[in-house]
Amino acid sequence: MLSDTDKKYLRLAYDEAKAGYDEGGCPIGSALARGDSLLASGRNQRVQKGDPIAHGEMDALRKAGRQKTYRDTTLYTSLSPCMMCTGTIIQFGIPRVVIGENQTFGGNEDFLRSRGVEVIVADDTDCIELMTTFIREKPELWAEDIAED
Repeated sequence: MLSDTDKKYLRLAYDEAKAGYDEGGCPIGSALARGDSLLASGRNQRVQKGDPIAHGEMDALRKAGRQKTYRDTTLYTSLSPCMMCTGTIIQFGIPRVVIGENQTFGGNEDFLRSRGVEVIVADDTDCIELMTTFIREKPELWAEDIAED
């Protein structure tokens, strides 16, 4: 069950994803929070910046800057994190991840859980619709983003 804080920051992740889509990029957004306090939000900017690792989660973490600890944070992401972002979540010790959807892309939730991360999948219809639209409109860009030929 999502708390009001979870709903608020998941919506922010969606808004970041929508902004990325509107810019011509991949619609994946993220937010990092410590309790009720937002540390940063970001979006996938691989296209906009020509940076292959500028995923939504990475953008939010960069914007949050150095933290003494991440062990009291929650990462919100509009889409299930890829293996690179999953590795970063584990490396930084982020204990909780709220995922907007994993229908269009998923597979790392069990790996996160196996490493002690609490994973909540919201099955958010807005996140699902946005990614479904993007994949239909730009299949080549989506394949590039997830490193598929």
